[in-house]
Amino acid sequence: MHTPRAFVETDLSALDLLFARDAFITLISQGDDGEQQVSHLPVLYRRDGEAVVLEGHWARANRQARHRGNALAIVHGPHAYVSPAWYPDKEPAARVPTWNYAVAHLHGQLDSFDDERALGELLSRLSAPFEASVGNEWQFDAERSEHQKMLRGIVGFRFAVSRTELSFKLSQNHPAANIAAVADALDRQPSQGQHEVAALMRRFGNLE
Repeated sequence: MHTPRAFVETDLSALDLLFARDAFITLISQGDDGEQQVSHLPVLYRRDGEAVVLEGHWARANRQARHRGNALAIVHGPHAYVSPAWYPDKEPAARVPTWNYAVAHLHGQLDSFDDERALGELLSRLSAPFEASVGNEWQFDAERSEHQKMLRGIVGFRFAVSRTELSFKLSQNHPAANIAAVADALDRQPSQGQHEVAALMRRFGNLE
């Protein structure tokens, strides 16, 4: 991933922020035929120091469910258009439009499993935080035949991350006055994503 030096982030707590916001990835691999395989999946995220592991599952019919080995997971954070009109120095510095964003590329190894007990346990752990986030309490029930049948339609995976790239493009190459002004302007815009970018700009621009 091309990342100018000003936007490289090495503190993995920034990765924690992205997953806390949205534990949903784009998973990319290459099949034996050379064709690219792409899936969009919710995951469980676990980090212990530098060690990062993602867990989730595919539909069994997904061709990627047969892949083992190298893969890339992309974690998309908030993003927003930045107008040059928002910079205090827009005229003397001849500022131009840009786009601010936060994203992570995780490189690693995929392994899969289809043991029913392990799949049931995965479904329980995967659904729990999402159910809690919407105020519900659905749970996988290993005693229900309908739930057992569901397991035969999925394949679980474990993705062990070997290299993490974090690109947090948040106007760090600008004077503090520009960062503050853009963050204020984004806060006046209507979307939640724009507000999230403003908060990240203040945090990573040391304006909090």
